[in-house]
Amino acid sequence: MTTTSTNTHEKAHTFSAGFEMISRFDAATRQGLADDNALLNLYNLCEQLGIQDKLLCIDDNITITTGFDTGTIAPTAGTIGLVLSSNQDDPVTLASVTPNSNQKPLIIDRMQPSALIIGTLDSGNEVIAIDNPLEDVIKLAHYFIADNVTLLVSLDKLLFNSMVSHFAEVYPVTIFTTLDQKDKVCKPFKGENVKAIVTSDRNVLEHLEYGNLSYRDILALDDTAILDLQAEIWGEPEPLANSPNKPTPYPIDAFTGLLQHVVKAVAHYTQAPTAIAGQCVLGALAHMGQRFIDAPMGHGHMPTSLILITEGESGSGKSQAMGLTHFKIREYEKQLYADYLIELSSWENDKTSLKGKELADFLESNPKPQNPKTMFKEATIEPILDKFIDGSISNASWTTDEAAQFFNGHTMKGDTAGNALSSLTTLYSDGEVSRLRSQKSAYATPHTDAYNVRMTLLLQGQRVILEPALADPVMNGQGFLARALIACPEDLRGQRVWNDEQRNNDSPYDNPYLIEYWSRCQSLLDPLPANLPSDSIGAPKRIKMQWADKQTRQVFSDFKQAIEDRQAQGQPLEYLKAYASRMAENASRIASLMAFFDGRNTITTDDIKRAFMLVEYSTSERLRYLDATPTGEQNDSEKLSSWLVDKVRGKNPPILNKSFVSQNAPNSIRGKKLNGLLDDLESMGHVRLESEGRRRLVCINPKLINE
Repeated sequence: MTTTSTNTHEKAHTFSAGFEMISRFDAATRQGLADDNALLNLYNLCEQLGIQDKLLCIDDNITITTGFDTGTIAPTAGTIGLVLSSNQDDPVTLASVTPNSNQKPLIIDRMQPSALIIGTLDSGNEVIAIDNPLEDVIKLAHYFIADNVTLLVSLDKLLFNSMVSHFAEVYPVTIFTTLDQKDKVCKPFKGENVKAIVTSDRNVLEHLEYGNLSYRDILALDDTAILDLQAEIWGEPEPLANSPNKPTPYPIDAFTGLLQHVVKAVAHYTQAPTAIAGQCVLGALAHMGQRFIDAPMGHGHMPTSLILITEGESGSGKSQAMGLTHFKIREYEKQLYADYLIELSSWENDKTSLKGKELADFLESNPKPQNPKTMFKEATIEPILDKFIDGSISNASWTTDEAAQFFNGHTMKGDTAGNALSSLTTLYSDGEVSRLRSQKSAYATPHTDAYNVRMTLLLQGQRVILEPALADPVMNGQGFLARALIACPEDLRGQRVWNDEQRNNDSPYDNPYLIEYWSRCQSLLDPLPANLPSDSIGAPKRIKMQWADKQTRQVFSDFKQAIEDRQAQGQPLEYLKAYASRMAENASRIASLMAFFDGRNTITTDDIKRAFMLVEYSTSERLRYLDATPTGEQNDSEKLSSWLVDKVRGKNPPILNKSFVSQNAPNSIRGKKLNGLLDDLESMGHVRLESEGRRRLVCINPKLINE
């Protein structure tokens, strides 16, 4: 460090080494800061935390000798220096603050990433980066003291991003933003070890001050989102093996708002797997929504009916989950049936005394009342199709927790199984039914076709029933299973709790989310929503759901293209083409139903993204039943992925030199085989192969490490 004279004959310290320069100045005193409340409060806070060396008295001007400002004399005499440190907690430079001034702090070395560190850098503390004014920094620090938080303060907003990236090389760093600023704030840190806390309208400080909330309270708010930016640039890694013994994690985030609360509540009260609750909710939405809306596809529209197949052993909570999600639908069906019995009795009484022409006239003007039942549990396919054709129903669902009624019924075991499945797939895809019977039979009828009708299937059953069905060549060949959304969740029996007093006293019928959900269901069932006009015969004219904008339609097309690409030779869906080709259709149906339940006639980009989460889940479940790897045996791709994940645990970022991988990977997968396996892992979203100068790098998907 050298000292030179300025034109004003003042001394100036030349900044050549951070620590040496900083050590030349004396610590600030409370008396010296008495006139500046912000600096005095910072001093008191640092004293409380035992880090008094953060404030210095700068009695000289400093000549800068690094960066673009080399040779510039900084007017620092008479200011307070805030010590800025590196990610190793080493003092590296100063921020010069003029007391009682609105001047922006002067950072002596802007080329050196650094922060004012309030707290201790250790593994037990959450490290939060902020760029608030000094007054707000003090407020935040006081709120956070009890939460094991260390603050990284950037005293210049222009240096905030470089500060965050610098410290994220060593520590997980948390940043704050609001929903309207999320994209702008988060984008620079995608792929870095950064977590973003996104609040809706109020920022974190406003929640702390005016909302009287703690930091933990803020994190628990329904409208607070916590984003892992390191994983943002990565998609979900695709399964490498298809073991039926390892269920796919259910994407609860595919639901939002009230519906997510309902899925969680149903799973909680029934102690059934979340997937069962989610499938039941989708079944209820389809039963109600298929009456009123059609989903966009290509240049036209299609029904919003769904085929849902869920595996669950006896006693797993299937019936209870269906009871809660379909509670209002069943009440509505019961009331319609009671009214029908009264009407039928009245009709029978009215015609009892009539004969001849009077009876004929009566029957012509008063047709026999039709049973209004639309939700079937125990049935066969033919009578339901007949009800469509004779016009007694136009919307129905086969909703049962005994899937054997469907898969092992007379129709599906006989020679007519192919015809029955063909009828169901046509009904699902086009909303049409066609049945031609001999006019000499007891069931002769001049009616042969029904158009614009809808049917949803919610079939839940045991593995002994579903496993053979999923492998049945007729079911697959006719395209029935290709249209189904499949879930085979973990069996929770043996893990449930029945003797908890609080749980036993907590009734689902008092749950505010379920009450709100049932109220919404009631409004969709009876009366008909006011915005749904009827045609001349009283049947609803279905709303043609629309994309919210061109971007939404493009996002849908991009997802569809990605699915198409995965059907190419050597890709994951190569042998599941029929199923894959229906994924986009199901996503459009699900997104339409969710939007309609929320009272919207347009589908947003968010609706589509969440709907594809559910069809991707179903696809993963379907793949588990194809070419399953024997229990306990890993294929080569799995071995390499597991080995890579093990080698990067604790490394940030999770990257290995390819040369290290080539030399140290398990013997059975080294050599020529290794490059092919790495290519496979890259296509499945497990790794990325990148170059850095002459180095070849293997970057591992962080989502694998956190599993």
